[in-house]
Amino acid sequence: MEKIIIQGRKKISGKVNIAGAKNAALPLMAASLLVDGWNTFSNVPVLRDIRTARLLLEHLGVEVKNGKEIQINAKGLHSYTAPYELVKTMRASILVLGPLLARLKQVKVSLPGGCAIGARPVDQHLKGFELMGVKIEIEHGYIKAKTRGLKGAKIYFDVSTVTGTENLMMAASLAKGTTILHNAAQEPEVVELAQVLNKMGAQIDGAGSEVITIEGVSALKPVTHEIMPDRIEAGTFLVAGALAGGTVEVAPSIPSHLAALLQKLEEANVKLETKENSITVKGGGSLKGANVTTLPFPGFPTDMQAQFMVLLSLSEGMSAITETVFENRFIHVSELQRMGADIEIKGNTAIVRGVKHLSGATVMASDLRASASLILAGLAARGTTEVTRIYHIDRGYEAIEEKLRGLGAELERVKDS
Repeated sequence: MEKIIIQGRKKISGKVNIAGAKNAALPLMAASLLVDGWNTFSNVPVLRDIRTARLLLEHLGVEVKNGKEIQINAKGLHSYTAPYELVKTMRASILVLGPLLARLKQVKVSLPGGCAIGARPVDQHLKGFELMGVKIEIEHGYIKAKTRGLKGAKIYFDVSTVTGTENLMMAASLAKGTTILHNAAQEPEVVELAQVLNKMGAQIDGAGSEVITIEGVSALKPVTHEIMPDRIEAGTFLVAGALAGGTVEVAPSIPSHLAALLQKLEEANVKLETKENSITVKGGGSLKGANVTTLPFPGFPTDMQAQFMVLLSLSEGMSAITETVFENRFIHVSELQRMGADIEIKGNTAIVRGVKHLSGATVMASDLRASASLILAGLAARGTTEVTRIYHIDRGYEAIEEKLRGLGAELERVKDS
């Protein structure tokens, strides 16, 4: 195992390059299963989850070429089984369910794993597929599904689900008839998937709204596409700049994808400058408390909750963070408390009372975004912080310690004996 050692209170400044969005790249890799021929995706982040997705596609018989771009050709697709060994570490593996049903009319996919931040059930996916004419059994930890042919349906999600919307949207692209998704997820990554599917020849309307309509077509064609910048990585570096800045330019980034976060940063007295493709944060000023409730897009992203909590722990006054998306996403609180943060959990709300400083300590990461929050806390803390179990961080941040060092932070990754 490895750990990251951080020497705190080092001012950071400069420009940081934001990688392509993992949560856009993974569904696009799954969408390649719908097409015979070479799809080419550029700006793909170098992450553990991307490698897992590549191994899964290759297991299914798909040809994948790695380089500055990823090229994917599903002409040789022959397997319909996604085994536990590959699916257990990444929930996004469930995204092969829809494309495999569309292409092979059957699928056997292990129930997915991933970060320990809540149940995140796939019942909304399965309910939608049943309405589209799929027979489903769950047996020995696997979803087994078969269809004589997908057919269009009206599907009402009980709760907004990003991967559920993406899965059914991909399947419906090759279904017979019209599919309408109600209470669909509106995240930018959903919009990007719809745009790429339309480039492939799909007929999708309404992506980015609560109702998405898909007219099934008989076949799709390969595409070339550049993946959008990662809004959560951008948000993480904005918080880093606010805590340890300096002036930090975060680019490329799309301000409209981060509108809720930017508003809360400004409430916390963080100085921001936005341009079409970049956001600059000017840190070093006094911080003020703010109340936050996580919500599906366009609300405040749950994936920024842990990082923003670090900022509030050093802000004047009392703040409240209410987590409505995942029921188990305050695991990082006990680690921040070890560093001197004053945080009290009441149900699904964290009460944060600002303190004058945090102190370096040895802390343990529990999930991807918790890892990022502890690194940010280490940047702002007095003394040395050691963040252990950092394997989570490599699932969602490309070379985070190298990027922070490029801004002037003092940290290193070492073997954890």
